[in-house]
Amino acid sequence: MTKPNISQLTTDFPLLEQLIQLNEVCWFNPNSTSLEQGLPYVGLNERDIQDASARLARFAPYIEKAFPETAISNGVIESELVAIPEMKSVLERTYSTSITGRLMLKKDSHLPISGSIKARGGIYEVLAHAESLAIREGLLSPEDDYTKLFSQEFQAFFQQYSIAVGSTGNLGMSIGIMSAQLGFSVSVHMSADAREWKKNKLRAHGVNVVEYEQDYGVAVEQGRKEALHDPNCFFIDDENSKTLFLGYSVAGERVKAQFDEQGIVVDKDHPLFVYLPCGVGGGPGGVAFGLKMAFGDHVHCIFAEPTHSPCMLLGVHTGLHDGISVQELGIDNITAADGLAVGRASGFVGRAMERLLDGYYTLSDEHMYRLLGQLAQSEGIKLEPSALAGMLGPVHVEQDQAYHQQHNLTPNQLSQATHLVWATGGGMVPEVEMASYLAKSSQ
Repeated sequence: MTKPNISQLTTDFPLLEQLIQLNEVCWFNPNSTSLEQGLPYVGLNERDIQDASARLARFAPYIEKAFPETAISNGVIESELVAIPEMKSVLERTYSTSITGRLMLKKDSHLPISGSIKARGGIYEVLAHAESLAIREGLLSPEDDYTKLFSQEFQAFFQQYSIAVGSTGNLGMSIGIMSAQLGFSVSVHMSADAREWKKNKLRAHGVNVVEYEQDYGVAVEQGRKEALHDPNCFFIDDENSKTLFLGYSVAGERVKAQFDEQGIVVDKDHPLFVYLPCGVGGGPGGVAFGLKMAFGDHVHCIFAEPTHSPCMLLGVHTGLHDGISVQELGIDNITAADGLAVGRASGFVGRAMERLLDGYYTLSDEHMYRLLGQLAQSEGIKLEPSALAGMLGPVHVEQDQAYHQQHNLTPNQLSQATHLVWATGGGMVPEVEMASYLAKSSQ
C-alpha cells in the first residue's frame, strides 16, 4: 500500500488541519445520494437481511435456554427505544439550540449477554459459524429445534474448533461469551484501550484473553495470524466481515417495528435522523444499512467519532478509506471512548456506505464525559463514554443551514423529525468504573 503524501493531502483537504489540531469538526457529505443510487455499491440487499433475521429466529430458542435473561424476549436479543425529553432540554440549554423534533435513545447499551451494540453483529457471526459447522457435519438442519445445541454432544463437537478476534473491548465481549457458551475454544486479542473489567469478565467465561500494549490494528493482525496457523480456527474480521455487518443490519427492521408500536411515523414529512458512534465502522455501517433498507431516503445516518480517532471521517473525506490511518496525520488514537479507539477505518464499510451516510463529526473525550454526566443526571441512564458520541448529533443537524438546503429539509419537516441517538455500550459497566466516569463528567 502506497504511503499517502500528507502535505499534499492537507493542501487538497484543508479539513485535515482541523483533525490534526484535534479540533471538533462536523462534515456533511456532499456526495451522499439516494438509496436507489447508493445501494449497488453495498453489494448486499434486502434478501441478505432477511436471511440473517431468519437465522436469528432459528437460534432464539437456544439463546433463551442458554441465557435465561433473554426469556422476557423469547431469546431475541433486542433493546429498548426510549424518549429522552429531559436530555433534549439539557442539549437545548447547553448549546442554545432549539431541537424541534423528538429525541430518543436506542439502548443497545443494555442489550442482553454483553451489554453493547456488539451483541448484534458479534453474536450473530458466532451463531452463523456454529450453524455452518454443524450443518456441514450433518448434526443440524435448519428445520430442527435449535435447543438441541444446548447439550454435551454439541459442546464436545464445538470444542474441536476455535475462534479468534481482535478487539478494543465490546466486540471481544460478545464473541468471547457466545463462543465459550457454545463450546468453542476462543481467543480475544485485546488492544491497549480495552478496559480491565472487560478482560476479567471474559476470563470468567473461560476465554483466553491476549493483551497488547499497541492499538486495535495490532490486536486484529495478531488474531488473524493465530487463525492462519490453525485450520480449525475461525477469525472474525471486524474490518471486513459481511456476516458481522448483516448481524447489525437486522436492527433496521427491529427499529421499524418499535416505531410502529409507539405510533411514530417516518416519512417525507417526518424524517428520521440517527447518530451512530463509529470505531472501525462495522457496527454503525451495518445498522445504517439496515435502517436505509427499512426507511429508505427518509432516514439520515450520521457517524460520530472521537477527536483522537477520526478514522472513518478521514477515510471517506479523502477517498483513501483504509489506505490512511490517523497516526499518519500524527494523531495518537488514544481516547477514553475505548470502543471507538481505531486508527484505520474498515475499507469495506467506507466504500460500501459512503454514498448512504449524510455526515460525520468528532468530539473530545471531555465533551463525551460531560454528556455522560448530563444524561445520567437528567434521565438516570448511565452509559460508557463512547456511547455518548452520538448525543451531539441533533445539535449539528439543527444548526447547519447548508445541510438543510442540501437535503431540502424544511422547518416544518424538522419540527416533525425524530432524532435517534444510538447508545452503543455501558449496561454492564461495574459500579466503581461508572462512578469514575461520573466523577470525570463534572471536572
